[in-house]
Amino acid sequence: MARRTGRRPGNPDTRQAILDAARAAFAERGFDGASIRAVAAAARVDPALVHHYFGSKDRLFLAAMHAPVDPAELLPSVLAGDRAGLGERLVRTFLGVWDSPAGTAGVALLRSAVSNEWTARLLREFLVTQVLRRVLDQLDADPAELPLRGSLVASQLIGLAMMRHVVRLEPVASAAPETLVAAVGPTVQRYLTGDLAEVFAG
Repeated sequence: MARRTGRRPGNPDTRQAILDAARAAFAERGFDGASIRAVAAAARVDPALVHHYFGSKDRLFLAAMHAPVDPAELLPSVLAGDRAGLGERLVRTFLGVWDSPAGTAGVALLRSAVSNEWTARLLREFLVTQVLRRVLDQLDADPAELPLRGSLVASQLIGLAMMRHVVRLEPVASAAPETLVAAVGPTVQRYLTGDLAEVFAG
């Protein structure tokens, strides 16, 4: 049987082909470097079909990595309050997702990222472009410090998720969310808005 050439027709496999191409593109080039056009070319479909299935690059990225939630829907409430409470609101929202049924997908993603470099790249891109960038853009901080601040915040959040849901280290694993918010929130706040020299000195 001769191999079929040309663009892939619209069929039940098309959506999966787009997702496979998107995962490869986002892992290899990052969120900013990947484009809808490049994903469409790799999946052998028209770019309009990618938009038809997923709407936007952000939505395509979330679908490609099986993200349990869309941060764009959660972060406005985190960012809406006073800056002094930003760390606690971020930790509270983070725990709310991971402790909910939706968090099951997040735990699976985290487990996979530990042993799979492509998944680790996708998780890194998700944290940077979908979460940290949206938070850090709201801060009145030296732009040169933002990558470090974001990395420090991520170390706290991912470390918390790992200990609570993967390693299940007690008493963190069974602690009440507000107990963890009170303990971790101030540290995240220092990473977001504190003097970095004092952070490292402390």
